[in-house]
Amino acid sequence: MALVALTGGIASGKSTIARRLAEHGAVIVDADQIVREVQAPGSPVLDAIADEFGAAVIRPDGSLDRAALGARVFGDTAALARLNAIVHPAVRRDSARRFADALASDPGAVVVYDVPLLVEARVDDPWELIVVAHAPADLRRRRLVELRGLTEADAAARIAAQVDDDARLAVADVVIDTSGTLEDTLAQTDALWERLRPGQAPGTDARPL
Repeated sequence: MALVALTGGIASGKSTIARRLAEHGAVIVDADQIVREVQAPGSPVLDAIADEFGAAVIRPDGSLDRAALGARVFGDTAALARLNAIVHPAVRRDSARRFADALASDPGAVVVYDVPLLVEARVDDPWELIVVAHAPADLRRRRLVELRGLTEADAAARIAAQVDDDARLAVADVVIDTSGTLEDTLAQTDALWERLRPGQAPGTDARPL
């Protein structure tokens, strides 16, 4: 089994790359989806979040009020660290289970962990390859404004809240430049798959494809 980490800043095109790899046959494990599941109503994680941050972050239906929680931890590094201490261990356990399930189903599987917070939380895991989706921050800001409807200020704040591009690029084995056309991004992803597909050695050539 090849275990690959795929990361990138907000609006970097990471999801486009993940979808293309899935079309080729990769098993995609989505960290954001795991976070949502471990924070489901009635879960120990959600109970711990409520204990730590108060009932105001829980909706009347018992689900997590993500906006309220985000407002509570945004810009507060100590609060964010407390939240991460609750959530990250549960995500790590669940993702490890999914990796093991994929291996059990197909020992030759290519498993891609789609993880926004790789540098912050999982960079030292035993990945065979770290793939970074990269586009300049100004372009990602424009995408957030034009495609997702954020204000300029909100878009800038979202980008500033994440680790900077240099930190992501520093850990990359492969960089996929997503600043061009969709077709160009897909072509680079197809080239990556040729290195990842069963029977190929992933390698660790730290360069754009």
